[in-house]
Amino acid sequence: MTIGIFTGMEVAASGLSAERTRMNAIASNLANARSTRTEAGGPYKRIDPVFQATPLSGGPGASAVTLVRVTQMAQDQRPAQLVYEPGHPDANGQGYVSYPNVNVVEEMVNMITASRAYEAGVTSIESIKGMARSALGIGK
Repeated sequence: MTIGIFTGMEVAASGLSAERTRMNAIASNLANARSTRTEAGGPYKRIDPVFQATPLSGGPGASAVTLVRVTQMAQDQRPAQLVYEPGHPDANGQGYVSYPNVNVVEEMVNMITASRAYEAGVTSIESIKGMARSALGIGK
């Protein structure tokens, strides 16, 4: 199996792209954590990217290498949070307001995890670049 430096870079870059999408989704969730109205009606629904391992095409041994792809943005199916606020303009007949199914603590943990995964991807790219520089230096 021959896996080159550029293959390693492509794998790491696909991970960075996926984690960037994940961080954008988390930012959207946090920004809308109190949005009780959307264009679709009702409160905002939390979103999550769905990752899939996709085999790298071409070259010998490439099928053993996989890239990360975001296949869709899935809405979380957990129910909205009902909070008793009878004076709120979006309160129902019993005085409850439907707030998004976004847990801010959970989102912050997800953000830290995504950030660390992104940092790991950047570190792997730096390592690959260092190995390439060293390989080029062998011939000198």
